Amino acid sequence: MNQTYPFSARSILRLAFLFMISCASPPEQEASQTPPNIIFILADDLGYGDIGVFGQQYIDTPNLDRLAANGMIFTDFYSGATVCAPSRSAFMTGLHTGHTPIRGNTEVEPEGQSPMPDSVLTVAKVLREAGYATGAFGKWGLGFPGSEGDPVNQGFEKFFGYNCQRYAHRYYPDYLWDNFEKVDLPGNDWTTKGDFAPDLIQQEALRFIQKNKEKPFFLFRPMVMPHAELAAPEDEILAKYKVKFPEEKAFVSTRAGADYGPDMSIPAYQSQLYPHATFAAMVERIDKYVGEIVAELEALGLAENTLIIFASDNGAHLEGGADPEFFDSNGIYRGHKRDLYEGGIRTPMIAYWPGKVKAGAQSDFIGAFWDLLPTFADLAGVKVDAQLDGISFVPSLFGTGEQKTHDYLYWEFHEQGGKQAVRQGNWKLVKLQVFGGEEPVFELYDLSTDPSETTDLSDKNPEKLAELIALIDQARTPNRKFPLLKSERNASE
Repeated sequence: MNQTYPFSARSILRLAFLFMISCASPPEQEASQTPPNIIFILADDLGYGDIGVFGQQYIDTPNLDRLAANGMIFTDFYSGATVCAPSRSAFMTGLHTGHTPIRGNTEVEPEGQSPMPDSVLTVAKVLREAGYATGAFGKWGLGFPGSEGDPVNQGFEKFFGYNCQRYAHRYYPDYLWDNFEKVDLPGNDWTTKGDFAPDLIQQEALRFIQKNKEKPFFLFRPMVMPHAELAAPEDEILAKYKVKFPEEKAFVSTRAGADYGPDMSIPAYQSQLYPHATFAAMVERIDKYVGEIVAELEALGLAENTLIIFASDNGAHLEGGADPEFFDSNGIYRGHKRDLYEGGIRTPMIAYWPGKVKAGAQSDFIGAFWDLLPTFADLAGVKVDAQLDGISFVPSLFGTGEQKTHDYLYWEFHEQGGKQAVRQGNWKLVKLQVFGGEEPVFELYDLSTDPSETTDLSDKNPEKLAELIALIDQARTPNRKFPLLKSERNASE
């Protein structure tokens, strides 16, 4: 059933953007005047060490490894947050979690999350105004269907996938969204597992590339894997890992309605007889999708005018039978998803652009997801006059010109008593129990000598501690929907 939804603010916004955005070709683009295609592939809960080039020993990721060998890896890059929705919001808006409108995973019933306001500037709106075709394929989580935060109302001409990140816990849903249309999957009914949704989403992403081969396009590919639940088709990839991990201890979910059937609960995770094999198969399937995208670009003659960025939205998760300790998913870094230690927010990022980004290059640029909007705008020849936290890292990509650096990076997390973190140079402050019943705890680390954050230096460096405490208090603006400090939370009650 096709449905339409009113969006009266769109025409007003379009006029506003004409004043906010003006075209200006960056030096790197003057020779060819053709704006590049831009593809951002975002894995879900993939740890820093889950890819071969970043140290993975058990899982095959040949396409990603090839992407890195022929492109650039970023060794000091961060996701937008330590959980899904705010990480995506930071990417979309060019603002860190102290300023971006969505700062936590706030659920909306029956389906969806708290919506981004229609007044916010997004990377999709910027690129669409610059003449790009814009498409998003995968998991959204920034506004329930038909809301102002729906991807179609945030700059994307085409969306296919899961609007709701809670529904994306399940890999065999009975429907997906195609813009405002609910698309039933006849092979699935919450009991029968027929159509593996990520495969269907991948097919639509490839069609988007084919359809827009004659014009510049921006493809946002927020994959669902390897986020729990643990699920993969019974194919040669899974069969390989069942042989590789023959002695598996089954994961038995204790959550009500975990397993498919008449009593299934959508947010839960299914039990899994082969948790290690299945997780490995999910990561390799991500790699397979990346290979398919590169192959499609090459077949269409688009590879040399397309930038691909690959990253993960946060650190490795512990839910649903996942075992990041077995896979050494976070490498040397401390913590997992929901932590503001490096293991929760540092991302394995790769940039690939044949002939433009030097093969085998490595960058130590200290950046984060909010840098992607200004970088993409720079590549598209667009000047954004809006206030952003991000900076363009085009000079780092091309190895030319002077690269601006951040005064600091900032993150916050609204669960587990509240957490904040700030990085300034090699110094990092982590604040725990921001709004909990206990007094706040401050931990100070020197990442240049202690990247694993094993030694708290707060007692030995009182001046630096005081400086970063002051900075962490200044880094954010209050948000009524997402209060963090005790004073804000008390006022909102």
